Amino acid sequence: MDCLKNEHFAVPVICDSIPPSLDQSFHKDSENSGQKPVTNSSDEGKNQDSHPSKSDEVDSTIPKENFPNSLPRREREGMPSSSSSSKTTVHFDKPNRKLSPAFHQALLSFCRMSADSRLGSEVSRIADSEKSVMLMLGRCLPHIVPNVLLAKREELIPLILCTACLHPEPKERDQLLHILFNLIKRPDDEQRQMILTGCVAFARHVGPTRVEAELLPQCWEQINHKYPERRLLVAESCGALAPYLPKEIRSSLVLSMLQQMLMEDKADLVREAVIKSLGVIMGYIDDPDKYQQGFELLLSALGDPSERVVSATHQVFLPAYAAWTTELGNLQSHLIPTLLSKIEKLLREGEHGLDEHKLHMYLSALQSLIPSLFAFVLQNAPFSSKAKLHGEVPQIEVTRFPRPLSPLQDVSTIIGSREQLGVLLQLYDYQLEHEGTTCWESLLWVVNQLLPQLIEIVGKINVTSTACVHEFSRFFWRLCRTFGKIFTNTKVKPQFQEILRLSEENIDSSAGNGVLTKATVPIYATGVLTCYIQEEDRKLLVGFLEDVMTLLSLSHAPLDSLKASFVELGANPAYHELLLTVLWYGVVHTSALVRCTAARMFELLVKGVNETLVAQRVVPALITLSSDPEISVRIATIPAFGTIMETVIQRELLERVKMQLASFLEDPQYQDQYSLHTEIIKTFGRVGPNAEPRFRDEFVLPHLHKLALVNNLQIVDSKRLDIATHLFEAYSALSCCFISEDLMVNHFLPGLRCLRTDMEHLSPEHEVILSSMIKECEQKVENKTVQEPQGSMSIAASLVSEDTKTKFLNKMGQLTTSGAMLANVFQRKK
Repeated sequence: MDCLKNEHFAVPVICDSIPPSLDQSFHKDSENSGQKPVTNSSDEGKNQDSHPSKSDEVDSTIPKENFPNSLPRREREGMPSSSSSSKTTVHFDKPNRKLSPAFHQALLSFCRMSADSRLGSEVSRIADSEKSVMLMLGRCLPHIVPNVLLAKREELIPLILCTACLHPEPKERDQLLHILFNLIKRPDDEQRQMILTGCVAFARHVGPTRVEAELLPQCWEQINHKYPERRLLVAESCGALAPYLPKEIRSSLVLSMLQQMLMEDKADLVREAVIKSLGVIMGYIDDPDKYQQGFELLLSALGDPSERVVSATHQVFLPAYAAWTTELGNLQSHLIPTLLSKIEKLLREGEHGLDEHKLHMYLSALQSLIPSLFAFVLQNAPFSSKAKLHGEVPQIEVTRFPRPLSPLQDVSTIIGSREQLGVLLQLYDYQLEHEGTTCWESLLWVVNQLLPQLIEIVGKINVTSTACVHEFSRFFWRLCRTFGKIFTNTKVKPQFQEILRLSEENIDSSAGNGVLTKATVPIYATGVLTCYIQEEDRKLLVGFLEDVMTLLSLSHAPLDSLKASFVELGANPAYHELLLTVLWYGVVHTSALVRCTAARMFELLVKGVNETLVAQRVVPALITLSSDPEISVRIATIPAFGTIMETVIQRELLERVKMQLASFLEDPQYQDQYSLHTEIIKTFGRVGPNAEPRFRDEFVLPHLHKLALVNNLQIVDSKRLDIATHLFEAYSALSCCFISEDLMVNHFLPGLRCLRTDMEHLSPEHEVILSSMIKECEQKVENKTVQEPQGSMSIAASLVSEDTKTKFLNKMGQLTTSGAMLANVFQRKK
């Protein structure tokens, strides 16, 4: 259309006679279309303003074939264009004939032309100005669009937009923009991008007033459209048009539209687009009164059930909102403190059941705010005015910062450039190392308010919640990596160490012991001490874990905090050697309590460690402990041995473990060891269903049978019931494994009968289930008419009727048995 504006059309003036009827129709159509009528030579005296200058007149004696418009295109392009102030008169040769005008008209009527239809009317007149071109396009496009293939309609977008930009009639412009937004029934991603590109071009051309008056109503009309693709177009348009709208409209109408879609739209993709557009709006809004509304939208977005929406919130909306919050001075005074208060409230209310989803929501938001917080600290540092780019720019190590979730969470993006950040970081490290934090209010807030509050919160979370420990661990890791090694060593570690107070003087101190059993231990170990991996850092981590293991053991405290540390660190193979070093310290410790703890910790480590390490480091340590002078230490190795049987496939390794377990069961010195028998039965029940079948058939089932026989002779009822209960759980877990007929007759059924004998006297409820199982199994074995079970057919399917199985499982649900054991009932051994 710029070309249309700049080009000047030479309108030919017809100097030949035209039949009256055609002449009248041409004049009429021209007047209706707003264009000047084409004149003939007889009108020249009346229309002085339309006279061409002599220099621009085309001589009527020039043959038609020599007229520039009849030349090939290349030759025409080389010819000069007409003057902008004149129109060219076109003369046609008059025939040297004496026919009457009526005859001419009648003769020409046989040339079939259609000027009566709509299309004929458009074809019969040629636009002679920009305005008439726009009017023609405005009339024709609504008829063209429906007849273009859906897949090709985006080709019409330039025409529609140019016409909508330049058309003089508001009603026609509205119709054209309506066509644009309804051009494609369900526009795909590429088609929506094309429409949005056009909308932005339109907005740049017409300005904010017309964008508000003409484009926004089209968005509003489709906000509840039945097709999600159309609603998606609306959500994306709100963000794309934000820079071109009046500022009052951004913070009122557009914000309200996006809020409505976020709350009401059921399509995840639409809400995701809404969140991204909200982020853009937050980058342009400048009405402080909308701050609270933005915060409420942020909380709604963080709590959205869709992962896509939550991810978009962290990548776009939250960083943009944080930038505005920082400008308003609310980052340290409102946003971060409010999120911390919500976490504290959750912990207070969650004494009987913490809402871990909400905790994750608030903590992940805090984690996403760390880059903004660090940028704020740098920009408000005493040295910020000295940070000038001159000379050689300091390089930033690639691993200096954690990988950002999006460019908006990249500290260099927030600061402005990587070069500027490099200068600031150099001054930051120098200030911390040599000049301290005096008069550095933004950093003092982090040190004196944020860190103590976070450490206090950490002490309140449930140490047995793996998810909570992991969340806080990742948070502190990102905080320490972002603020740097000097900050971590001089500001973070001392605050944790002051609270933990690791020394043997605190063994008998309830205050000292109490904090070691809390989540503070695993979060400090895995979130702070793992930030940097140089040799001194690893030594500090090893020493800390050794001290915790020692102090917890010597004070007879629960080991949950140590276990949580091992679980979190054990998930990363890079720490397996380090953890084995810590455990070996426990294996050779002088205190049996510490050796016992080390033995129990091996169970946690075995599942994640590769078999080479198990063979070279774990099994030798366990063999050493299994011959310990203290029986409690030997017993403590049993769960770890069981886990090896469950996870390892090396035959030689399995044989070594089996020999050790056999020595526990067959050595006369353990004949009356009630605690050892209990631990072995629990371990068999836990690992039996998943252990190697040969180990289960040749070792587990026969020894369970023997233990059931021995228990019949137990004279102490409490011990007898305890062993019987654990046997019942073990048999329940093993009942879903394939067991051959020989094993069924020689070990499984005899073991169940022994167990029933115990339960007859001690637990009638268990006895009912056992009797049903035994009866049905005996019938199936005696009347072996069905095909031999193949593969991993379960006993419950092959030897127990549906009725008995149902009663068995229902009754088990009512009994007080281990949840882990019951869960194994529904697993099949592959």
